[in-house]
Amino acid sequence: MERRSFLKKAAVGATVGAMAAPALAQTQPTINWRLASSFPKSLDTLFGTAEVFSKRVAQLTGGKMNIRVFAGGEIVPALQVVDAVQNGTVEMGHTAPYYYFGKDPTFAFDCAVPFGMNSRQQTAWFDQGGGRDLLREFYKDYGVINFLGGNTGAQMGGWFRKEIKTLNDIKGLKMRISAFAGKVMAPLGLVPQQLAGADIYPALEKGTLDAVEWTTPYDDEKLGFYKVAPYYYAPGWWEAGAQLSFYIGIKEWEKLPKEYQYAIEAASYEAHVTMQAEYDAKNPAALARLIKNGAKLRFFSKEIMEASYKAAMTTMEEEASKNAKFNKIWEPYKRFQRDQNQWFSVAEVPLQNFMTSRK
Repeated sequence: MERRSFLKKAAVGATVGAMAAPALAQTQPTINWRLASSFPKSLDTLFGTAEVFSKRVAQLTGGKMNIRVFAGGEIVPALQVVDAVQNGTVEMGHTAPYYYFGKDPTFAFDCAVPFGMNSRQQTAWFDQGGGRDLLREFYKDYGVINFLGGNTGAQMGGWFRKEIKTLNDIKGLKMRISAFAGKVMAPLGLVPQQLAGADIYPALEKGTLDAVEWTTPYDDEKLGFYKVAPYYYAPGWWEAGAQLSFYIGIKEWEKLPKEYQYAIEAASYEAHVTMQAEYDAKNPAALARLIKNGAKLRFFSKEIMEASYKAAMTTMEEEASKNAKFNKIWEPYKRFQRDQNQWFSVAEVPLQNFMTSRK
C-alpha cells in the first residue's frame, strides 16, 4: 500500500515538473548575443568549439539564449577579440589569451607559458588549483570574465625550410611564433613574428617567414605548411597545453538570469572537453598523412631544448620581478606545476613510456 502511494506521488510530481519546465522557459527573456572568434571557419576544431558551445547554450535554455558565432575578421580582427568584448562591440569572444601578451604577459597564464603545464594539469590548476580565482581577479581590470574554452594539448614545434640541428641554425630565422616564446627565443637569435592564422601561409610562401608554428597536425595539415617548409619539429615546448578561453563582458554577464549563467558554465566545460578529445582523436591520422605527403618529422636537439628552457626560466623570473600581477600568479603556478610533475612521474609517465615502447 505504501509503495503504491509513493509511486502515485512520484508520477504526479513528474507530471507537474514536465508542465512547469515549459512554463518556466516562457518566463525567461530571449537573448541574442554575438561571439567574435579569433579563428577562421576552415579550422573546424578551433572555430568549431565556439559553435559547440553556442549550440549547447541554446539547448540548455530552451532556445531562449542564442549566441551567433563570427569568424576572425568578420566583426573585428582576429587578434582584437578581447578589445571587442571589453568595449562592448560584442558580448562575447573565443580566443587564445596569449595573443594579448602585449597588453600584459599575465594573459599567457590563461593559455600557455613556455615549459608550462600540459592539458590535464592546466585544467586541474584552473578548476581545482586556484587558477580560476587568480585569473578572474586579473581580468577585472579589463571588464571581462573568463571561462574554459578548450585545449589543444601539446603542440608541435613548427615547420622549417631547413633542418634545425644546433643553436646556430636558429640565428636569423624569421618565425611566426607565440609572443611569449618569441621573447624567450629572441636572445638566442630568432626573429619572432606574430600573425593571425589566415595570414601565415601567404607570408611563408612569399619568404617573409622562414618558419612557422601553429598548433597540431590536424590543423597544420589544413593550412598546408608542409608544401613550403617540409621539416616538422617537435615538441612545441612553449605550448604544452594551450588553453583557449571564452570571454564575456562583466556587465553583460551580470545582466543574465542565473539559469543562463549556469547554462554558459556547463556549456563551456562541454566545449572545453570536446576540443581536446577531437584533437587527440584526429592528430594521429593527420600526422601520418603529412609524413606520407612529404613532411619530414624531426625533434629539437637536447642542446636546443636545454638552452630554450634556461632562457624561458630567466625570462619568466625577470617578468615576475617587475610585474606584480604576473608574479602573483607565477608563484602559485610554479608550486602547482612542481607537484603535478612529481605525481605524473610516479604513475603517468612510466606507464606511458612503457606503452609507447610496445608499439
